[in-house]
Amino acid sequence: MTTATTAQTTMPSYAGADAPAAGQATGLLIIGASQSGVQLAGSLRALGFDEHITLLGDEDHRPYQRPALSKEWLQGKVGNESLIFRTNDYWVDHNVTLVKNERIEDIQRDADNPGAGVAIGRSGATYPYRRLALTVGASPRRLDVQGGTLPGVVYLRNADDALHLKELVPEATDVIVVGGGFIGLEAAASLHEMGKNVTVLEHGPKLIGRAVGDQTSEYFLKAHRERGLDVRLETQIDEILPDDNGNVKAVRLTDGEEISAQIVLIGIGVIPNTQLAETLGLEVDNGIVVDAHAIASDGTTIVAGDVANMPNPVPGSPADERIRLESVNNAIEHAKVAAYSLMGRSEEYAGIPWFWSNQGDIKLQIAGLSTGYDQTVVRHDTEHGKFSVLYYRDGQIIAADCANAPLDFMAVRQALSKSKNIDANGAADVSTMLKTLIA
Repeated sequence: MTTATTAQTTMPSYAGADAPAAGQATGLLIIGASQSGVQLAGSLRALGFDEHITLLGDEDHRPYQRPALSKEWLQGKVGNESLIFRTNDYWVDHNVTLVKNERIEDIQRDADNPGAGVAIGRSGATYPYRRLALTVGASPRRLDVQGGTLPGVVYLRNADDALHLKELVPEATDVIVVGGGFIGLEAAASLHEMGKNVTVLEHGPKLIGRAVGDQTSEYFLKAHRERGLDVRLETQIDEILPDDNGNVKAVRLTDGEEISAQIVLIGIGVIPNTQLAETLGLEVDNGIVVDAHAIASDGTTIVAGDVANMPNPVPGSPADERIRLESVNNAIEHAKVAAYSLMGRSEEYAGIPWFWSNQGDIKLQIAGLSTGYDQTVVRHDTEHGKFSVLYYRDGQIIAADCANAPLDFMAVRQALSKSKNIDANGAADVSTMLKTLIA
């Protein structure tokens, strides 16, 4: 990531290896310089893929890691360069052309070879390719209320969003975060630690409602309130109000209450970027539909990462169960499977999903998927500040939420990866190490 004051923002669109000559097709065009796009290029080189690769992104930054944007980077604990995935020398050495600040607006297929075609950018440039991969991720869901576009209303999905937020923070006293999911709570905790008065407004009845169960949600609600966040559940916004200069001054709720704010940070989820897939006529349903090998419905286009709607990768899942995962781990592992497919190897995507979220001094780690659980075991070690919820279905462990309990997380991950179990009765004793119960 680069700031507007550094020389890197004035770099030409192409960086790394030289682009193919005019009219010459790249071996693989990866649209989306995301975590999965970078991983796909790297995995292909590790597997021996020797054709030229073009990695194309719509931001004017080198590919970077996103998780720290709402935490360490926002607080100034890490710098820009620490977020960059690869040096320019890496791309040169691996025969990858990195194209920055380019958005593909249309794709024309080769009538004689459906795997090949030409992508057309907003710059007017054309990018012929032999094979195509879409690692285009997702975009923030917009809040549709009066005042929703006022200066001071921000989102936090990419580097430019983060740079804009960081510019606003020094002059702000009061911040409202709309949305009680991972991004919202991470940013809220960071801003509170930076001395801001932070109010979290969640439309639903609980925090992190899509990702965790009731007990974990209640734990985080209590923990964040104890640490000084003003968390409001089942709250709706009527309007974002401007001051005399047209900047944000407050949020008015539907009950008439007005809450002061100089920054309103919106974090109400994302929408998968399926526009190009629709242009290509690919099947789309809450993302781009792919098979277990990361191949789209046309049988040739590769799709990986947040945008992919895939068969549930958890071993033993129903054959018709599908899921779209938003996590760094999924972006990496799914891209590896996509690389195998491009090499002609049919490796199915199968594994245990895991996630993490750092919210101030609380680190949440999730192993597995808790969908369909019928029993929970809560392990709350108040003396050491640890909290875990284990999820079971028909007596078999299927997932766990672990807050500041890394040993619990690792034990559950190990059990799931080996298709073993952790006895629920034994797990209820918080003094018992879970790894001793794996059987």
